[in-house]
Amino acid sequence: MTHVYFMPGMAANPIIFEHIKLPENQYRMHYLEWIIPEKKESLKDYVKRLILGIKHENPIVVGVSFGGIIVQEIAKIIKVKKIVVISSVKTKYELPRRMVLAKYTGLHRLIPTSLVYKLDVIVKYAYGDTVVKRLNLYDKYLSVRDKYYLDWAIDKVIRWDQQQALPNTVHIHGENDMVFPFAHIKGCVSVKGGTHVMIINKYKWFNENLPGLFED
Repeated sequence: MTHVYFMPGMAANPIIFEHIKLPENQYRMHYLEWIIPEKKESLKDYVKRLILGIKHENPIVVGVSFGGIIVQEIAKIIKVKKIVVISSVKTKYELPRRMVLAKYTGLHRLIPTSLVYKLDVIVKYAYGDTVVKRLNLYDKYLSVRDKYYLDWAIDKVIRWDQQQALPNTVHIHGENDMVFPFAHIKGCVSVKGGTHVMIINKYKWFNENLPGLFED
């Protein structure tokens, strides 16, 4: 039996994996959750604390977006069978130019992360069915509302310094990803029409393809 640990995207909860199903005779699914970082905590020290939630040896680790960076950092500390990154990056060279610019200018510190506390208020005063629907989805899937966590997480993505992809890594990326544009991504399994949130709206593709990618 292979144990598979899933790490959601930044501020998201494991509900983003609610429709992901794997063959029960081959895999056991487990979910990691975000913890609040300590003051000025390094990414490595944060991951060491997060690893305490992994109870099985040599697991497959799957991460979405910032969670994809986290599972790569996990693989630097413990032995894993395979790394699967979704809607994420494998090296600092795959980060979009705007993030590289933010690293040197500090512009990311101007992002109003405190607004995450006020989602319910924003929904109340939002106009248009599409806007309300999107905000309701944010409210469902984004459970970490701590401003320090958000500021810390954004900074850690922008300053991530990995220069080479780790061995035994599978990268799944949507061709329409607007957060980490497909044009910057090298050596991935592409998903036609996939966006940054394709783990939610293209779950059928993942259910059909993940087992094969795990064993390839």
